[in-house]
Amino acid sequence: MFAQRLEGVSESATMKVAAEAERLRRAGKDVVDFSVGEPDFPTPEHIKAAAKDALDKNFTRYTAVAGIPELREAICARYKTDYGVTITPAEVLLTFGGKQALFNSALALLNPGDEVITHAPFWPTIPEQVKLVEARPVIVHTNWQDSFAVHADAVLAAITPKTKAIILNSPGNPTGALIDEAAVAAIADAAAKRGIWIVVDLCYEHLIYEDVPHNLPRVLFERNRDRTVLACSASKAYAMTGWRAGWTIAPAALTKVFNTIQGQTTSNITSVTQKALVAALAGPQEPVAAMRDEFRRRRDSIHSWLTANPGIQCVKPKGAFYLFPNITGVLTDSVRTSLAFAEQLLEKEHVVVTPGEAFEAPGYLRISYATSMERLREGADRMLRFVESLQPAKANAS
Repeated sequence: MFAQRLEGVSESATMKVAAEAERLRRAGKDVVDFSVGEPDFPTPEHIKAAAKDALDKNFTRYTAVAGIPELREAICARYKTDYGVTITPAEVLLTFGGKQALFNSALALLNPGDEVITHAPFWPTIPEQVKLVEARPVIVHTNWQDSFAVHADAVLAAITPKTKAIILNSPGNPTGALIDEAAVAAIADAAAKRGIWIVVDLCYEHLIYEDVPHNLPRVLFERNRDRTVLACSASKAYAMTGWRAGWTIAPAALTKVFNTIQGQTTSNITSVTQKALVAALAGPQEPVAAMRDEFRRRRDSIHSWLTANPGIQCVKPKGAFYLFPNITGVLTDSVRTSLAFAEQLLEKEHVVVTPGEAFEAPGYLRISYATSMERLREGADRMLRFVESLQPAKANAS
């Protein structure tokens, strides 16, 4: 009945968990939601003021599909300041968030049967979009004992004559891991020799907590500029998830193709959002730093609380706003999987987490710390109480 391409595509597991949390709230339950993938901070005032000004000036009509020149120039200036790379407005196109940036790339670059290498644990949208265009995701696995590091040799070993693209995500969702510059350089060098595209999801690029080198745009532009796509977003850095603002930075010829795709699908992103994003990119960046500092404080706290139980093993993430603990040490005969753990935690303690099965990582949980310290403490206490309730069963089983 429906298109055959949909047969192997799954619905968003993270959206499904969010819907379950909303159902419980509507039922009057006190839910601690650790599933949310968005900052709990308000959009900064100067960004909202720019949107209000745009409305007052009736800036509410269609714009060019790629976005207004002022905004594309602001993106170029931001990346020049942040990364020291030179970008032209012809290489920039505005999208409805990072998802459309990635999907435009899949539509423009991939043919049925092409292979696309990416790394797991992954944000589910990445492989599912590859499947939607009838290409095949090839997964390189990482592990918590190695801090979820993506190693160049593992990625290069997965290359075949069918490899069309490599998709990297750093900082990573769900792990918060960063990909080392040296690894990206080695991957880029090999990709350049083979004519392979590299697409980088930089959604969390401004939420990095450690002082480590992470200038991926410059590394890639120096080595594989003609086949690099940066997929970016205002959602996390500027607390603008509902504004739906993302962009691609890609060779001008590919950006023209993106323009054609978007011109025949969504057309331009919302006009008022564009004016707000100019203010976000060109205006003061102190709200970004303040939000990052608060996330760091939350990360340190909930990591400390949860790992007080020796059965919960967790690398402290270097970016994004998620913990990704390994909970195999607390599973029992009655709660055998992370999916079962998440379901029973929700039922008994009303804490919402996303099971690792959603990220091709059974035995793990994704815990968002994009909520207040008070709710983090409450949720951690409930989780630990639930884990402790499993201990007698585990002891009896042994």
